[in-house]
Amino acid sequence: MQQNTPPPQALISILDGHLRQFEQSYGKVPEEDTVSERFKGVIKRAYEQTGQQVVILVDEYDKPLLEAIGNPELQNDYRTTLKSFYGVGKTMDSYIRFAFFTGVTKFSKVSVFSDLNNLKDISLDDRFVEICGITEKEIRDNLDAQVGEMAEYNEMSKDECYEKLKKQYDGYHFSKRSVGIYNPFSLLNALDRRDFGDFWFASGTPTFLVETMKRNNYDLERLTCEDATADLLGSLDSIDTNPIPLIYQSGYLTIKGYNPRFMTYRLGFPNEEVERGFSRFLFRYYTPVSQGKDSFIKDFVMAIEAGQVEKFMSLLETLFAGQDYQLAGDTELYFHNAVALIFKMVGFYTDTERHTSDGRMDMVVQTADYIYLFEFKLDKSADEALTQIEEKQYALPFANDPRKLYKIGVNFSSETRRIESWKVVER
Repeated sequence: MQQNTPPPQALISILDGHLRQFEQSYGKVPEEDTVSERFKGVIKRAYEQTGQQVVILVDEYDKPLLEAIGNPELQNDYRTTLKSFYGVGKTMDSYIRFAFFTGVTKFSKVSVFSDLNNLKDISLDDRFVEICGITEKEIRDNLDAQVGEMAEYNEMSKDECYEKLKKQYDGYHFSKRSVGIYNPFSLLNALDRRDFGDFWFASGTPTFLVETMKRNNYDLERLTCEDATADLLGSLDSIDTNPIPLIYQSGYLTIKGYNPRFMTYRLGFPNEEVERGFSRFLFRYYTPVSQGKDSFIKDFVMAIEAGQVEKFMSLLETLFAGQDYQLAGDTELYFHNAVALIFKMVGFYTDTERHTSDGRMDMVVQTADYIYLFEFKLDKSADEALTQIEEKQYALPFANDPRKLYKIGVNFSSETRRIESWKVVER
């Protein structure tokens, strides 16, 4: 999908509109031609007319740069404009009491703030982790009555409601010692509607983020086991080779742990709302479901729960049968990402496990009545996949389990981008 970007003059027009409003209050000097000169003039006259130093608040400072991702020339043009505009703050320091800039991301190379070098970056500062968001203590102190009403409406205890709210909306950490932070947009919407919905993800779709991941041939399974340094998390300069800073700064991953020896942060999904919503969005970009097979997951899960092996394998086979579906990049990674997402989505409705003591099986799906052991191969054979299940004794942990167990070997063809063969052995 081609991302639409505004024309080069769009940023100047937006800045001009804001400056016009300020100039109606504080006046304008004809010699002030550029937006930077006009901004400087507004700050000075506001100070002179009120006798008070100016407070500057900028939200989403990075929005123009994000809209220009994938267009280096336009992004450089925007960066130059913003660098000059925000740099006014340095020369007008005596007129300014306080300035606060917030944004989704941080651009450091030839930074828009390189001229304004007296700013303090508080992105990973323990002292400010609670500045954006809501802590559980704040919920209990200020919203306990609303939680009680939500619990009663959903026929659950208040403690159960608190626990579900925590799983759904808590989990953001902005430093190595951060308390858990709830997403305020989602939490307040949930309490207002008394419904555990996916509110934040519905407020916008990260198309630019997914396009960046696809360009980098990113392995989606790394999303839950990424390690990163503070320098990496704080910069988008490596976006052409590593989308992790963008994923983290956009809020889809958060800090889950810290290794003081190597000074690295362990990243993961903050909560169920983000994991489920992001996986669903990726699902439509990385699998043929984006061609309109919207009922695939429902039919697939129901067939798994009913023990209908032929049906769900036929669904899986049909899913990859569309010759018109192409994904640029490594073929093996294409299949790996697509299958991983399919079973990630299945995992929201069933129980999945990935590891054994004698190796790493591709997928185990468990329901109340059935166990399915999957092994996937690329350009080999279904028989080889079944042989690996036997040799690695993937079924051994379930030897005493009364549920019916199926061993399923699948081979995917890189040439046709289809499931070439699959075989099933029932225990």
